[in-house]
Amino acid sequence: MANSTPKFTQSALGWAAHDSSGKLTPFMFKRRENGVEDVTIKILYCGMCRTDVHFAKNDWGNTTYPIVPGYEISGIVIKVGSNVSKFKVGERVGVGYVAATCLDCELCNSFQENYCDQMKSVYNSIHWDDTPTYGGYSTIMVADHRYVVHIPESLPMDRAAPLMGAGLTVYTAMKNSNLFESPGKHMAVIGLGGVGHMAIKFGKAFGHHVTVISTSPSKEKDAKDKLDADGFVLSTDLKQMQRNRRSLDFIIDTVSAKHSLGPYLELLKVNGTISIVGEPAQPIEVPATPLIYGKKVVRGSIIGSVKELQEMMNFCGKHNILCEIELVSIDKINEAFDRLSKNDVKFRFVLNVAAHQYSSRL
Repeated sequence: MANSTPKFTQSALGWAAHDSSGKLTPFMFKRRENGVEDVTIKILYCGMCRTDVHFAKNDWGNTTYPIVPGYEISGIVIKVGSNVSKFKVGERVGVGYVAATCLDCELCNSFQENYCDQMKSVYNSIHWDDTPTYGGYSTIMVADHRYVVHIPESLPMDRAAPLMGAGLTVYTAMKNSNLFESPGKHMAVIGLGGVGHMAIKFGKAFGHHVTVISTSPSKEKDAKDKLDADGFVLSTDLKQMQRNRRSLDFIIDTVSAKHSLGPYLELLKVNGTISIVGEPAQPIEVPATPLIYGKKVVRGSIIGSVKELQEMMNFCGKHNILCEIELVSIDKINEAFDRLSKNDVKFRFVLNVAAHQYSSRL
């Protein structure tokens, strides 16, 4: 981590929440001057995640205002530090959730820096210089190049942006459960939203039989027709749930609302695994009986390392895996936030920062 105190000279326009209403309004602030290890990025697009809503409304009780959300960032390099060799001005790049880590612990040295105790996120955190971090709902970002990745030329920048969050979240959860090396598994995705729809795409790309589990019968058509899922289970239908008992090797749980894992654990085979990637504001229920009588595993996973992010981006570029998005203009940002709160999006909102007049002057 850097020790010197940087100068804050680069003007940025962001869209910030100032209280728990979560309403976003224009917010002028300064980014640090580009340092020797930094790249300055003109932000073109930023994915809008349910996590952003939780933070903006202080649902987890740890928000510091003002807060500029956004951690699914795509843009163009406009400045490069003197110690940076792998990025050049004009290149297409992405930034995810991690802004800084200690770079010296066991986790950082084993490409697991996203679990570092000193990890700083791109927003709602305090950076090594004791200043607040502001996210991708803004016109520029200064980022340590060690947490930046290249975006393959084959991927459109707007649809690539959510890969930094939604894509990486499910990619690493599947990788951690060895789904890359063992095609032909029966897996399921709980929840069909921004994260869930990417789990379907990666599951199919890795050669698995993919079932979607949802409380909404209307999601079946989208799951099968738009996303090529192999099956659909309505979790409120007890007969459907019973028919699928002990049928799954792996479940990825993307739900961010309070729920019980009990019914879903019954769907796992012996030695099956459920991976939790959603983060409800309230604790979820995990009954012991189905765990004990089935040697089942409940594990968690959060985003991924920069190495895994670049690995995933390259995989997506090779196999043309992209998020399904709705592009949001700045004047519709609060409307999109309201719709996010109601899960009314197919399947990821992406903020069109590039189209704003302030961005055109950069």
